[in-house]
Amino acid sequence: MVLGDSLDQIITWATVQSVAAVAESPLSLSIPLSHSSSVKLKGEGFDRWPSSPNYQSPIAIVVSVQLISVGLGSFKTPSSNNEFADDVSTFTLGGDVRPLNLLPQELSTTLKEPLGIVYSENSSISLTDSDASTMENSRKIRQLTEDSMENQTTLPSVRSETGEHPHEEESTIRQVTERGLIANQGDITSQKPESTSQDESREQQNDGKEIEDASKNVAVNLEIKHEEQAATTSFKVSTGEAVKRGTEKQNDRTALSDARVRRLKDQLIQGRVYLSLTGTRNNPHFIRELRLRMKEVQRALGDATKDSDLPRNSYDKLKAMEQTLAKGRQIQDDCAAVVKKLRAMLHSTEEQLRVHKKQTLFLTHLTAKTLPKGLHCLPLRLSTEYFSLNSSERDFPNQEKLEDPSLFHYALFTDNILAAAVVVNSTVSQAKHPSAHVFHLVTDRINYAAMRMWFLANPPGKATIQIQNIDEFTWLNSSYSPVLKQLSSPAMIDYYFKNRRTESDSNIKFRNPKYLSVMNHLRFYMPEIFPKLKKVLFLDDDIVVQKDLTGLWSVDLKGKVIGVVETCGESFHRFDRYLNFSNPLISKAFDPHACGWAFGMNIFDLEEWKRQNITEVYHSWQNLNHDRQLWKLGTLPPGLITFWNRTYSLNRSWHVLGLGYNPNVGQKEIERAAVIHYNGNLKPWLEIGIPKYRSYWAKFVDYDHLYLRECNINP
Repeated sequence: MVLGDSLDQIITWATVQSVAAVAESPLSLSIPLSHSSSVKLKGEGFDRWPSSPNYQSPIAIVVSVQLISVGLGSFKTPSSNNEFADDVSTFTLGGDVRPLNLLPQELSTTLKEPLGIVYSENSSISLTDSDASTMENSRKIRQLTEDSMENQTTLPSVRSETGEHPHEEESTIRQVTERGLIANQGDITSQKPESTSQDESREQQNDGKEIEDASKNVAVNLEIKHEEQAATTSFKVSTGEAVKRGTEKQNDRTALSDARVRRLKDQLIQGRVYLSLTGTRNNPHFIRELRLRMKEVQRALGDATKDSDLPRNSYDKLKAMEQTLAKGRQIQDDCAAVVKKLRAMLHSTEEQLRVHKKQTLFLTHLTAKTLPKGLHCLPLRLSTEYFSLNSSERDFPNQEKLEDPSLFHYALFTDNILAAAVVVNSTVSQAKHPSAHVFHLVTDRINYAAMRMWFLANPPGKATIQIQNIDEFTWLNSSYSPVLKQLSSPAMIDYYFKNRRTESDSNIKFRNPKYLSVMNHLRFYMPEIFPKLKKVLFLDDDIVVQKDLTGLWSVDLKGKVIGVVETCGESFHRFDRYLNFSNPLISKAFDPHACGWAFGMNIFDLEEWKRQNITEVYHSWQNLNHDRQLWKLGTLPPGLITFWNRTYSLNRSWHVLGLGYNPNVGQKEIERAAVIHYNGNLKPWLEIGIPKYRSYWAKFVDYDHLYLRECNINP
């Protein structure tokens, strides 16, 4: 049997087929007969070989991937022919160029239908007969395959091309099969007369080499099979490694998005160090250059926080600065001096940070207790309108409902008109039966007329409202209330109004003058304010109601006085954060790790309050704290003490806190809450309020209202 120039072509072809099997993509090639003809490979990465104009008749062979034969037609014995027939599906020598089909090898002896048709064209590449060339081709192909597996690519399938001409494919395979049967019977003949003499001469030249080549092919086949197994295993491993490497590279890119910015900042720090060292200060030329480079780096850096914000010439500035710093290292090579200077700079920076934090805290509290100009204008404008009304126009409707215990009563103590409007509007908007809700507002003498005018001009729908002046509570005086006596004492006034910056308390919030307002302590006098009511829901003026609250009146408090939402999810909301446990009066009576809770939305059982005489408990502890040794000023510490073991824990969804100081309150938690509380200094009506939480409050304010526009109150 004649196989063209050499069996080395078969070796090269077998190597290519093994690689294609690993990549799970079929290949097709043609092996011509003449010396000038060559192999044509089809597949990704093999379509760039140079073509040859000399085109001769090739042989067409259909082979399986994993079974490569070394038995050839040139062995004249029948045994060799039988061996070849076991390995190859068909074999023929035709006058036309016949392609080589690749059949997937099954574990069984039966071959499936070929995956593709023969592909042929006039392009070819010359192959040498040397073993060195063969092994070199195999090495290059294996390297190409490893690179393709690392990039997680596979060779394309040929089936899509064959799908366009199914009949052509079937005809070609039938021709190849028929001619293969003829070849197995030893009737191989040439179809082109002009190539017959050349084929015979090649057969005579190659007869002496075929036995040696066959033995070499056996070794090559063994090597190919081992490479197939290794490639299959390494492909799976490399795929996982490639994904892992891709993730790591992505993380590195994210982490290094500000690498150049950090480097420029480090250069500025190094520059400041060299400016202060003795060795470099004595070199005026270096100092001038260093200062120039530092100015360039500062201009390039600007306010950039990531590398994409830097100008295009930032890299040039970085390199120039690097060269200047290298000169400084040559001038000043004393590492001990550099370390000493860096430590001094670190200490100075930490001290500046401490001072700035203290200033920020002071300014935040100052802003929180300062009334914005618009909120100062609003009560003045409303008061003017109120006093222009007739006496008959100053009354609210439905006053007969104020003492009806079967209705839902709310208590709100505030001097902030806009905040009170949000609380009432949000509550009524969520109520199922607004006409059954009664709001009792208590304010001071200054804002009394303005508060009444606002709700006269903006009635809360079908709900009932009552506005009271705290000065009308004649029973609330210093002889009855210890806290009023303390607030009017010279020591208390000196504590709040004397300028003592060097002797200020560690917690500046306790110096807020709002604690001088007695309205803060009205929550401890609920039975006196509402003597005929059974239950009252207390609301702070910095809350927003998002759900109907009538369910709180049906909660069984189980003999407790107040329903609260506990806040012990955070460590600083324990009793020891509010009370002085170094005092034996506190340490003996309370648990320092007891769970704290918050005012802001609390349901009070006034009948149980009277039964347990809670007001007297409050007065007794206030008398003990006359010198502020048990707790600092405020309402929560005495509340924790007064209602100790008298609280009923409500579900947390009733009352979500932290919107006035914590920017990390979750949106889902806010949306599920019945009441959201802006406790803290960052109130929603102030410019320092947390922007993402302000919309929950602002949607209940009509900024197009005439009074708000006149006072320039905007969202």
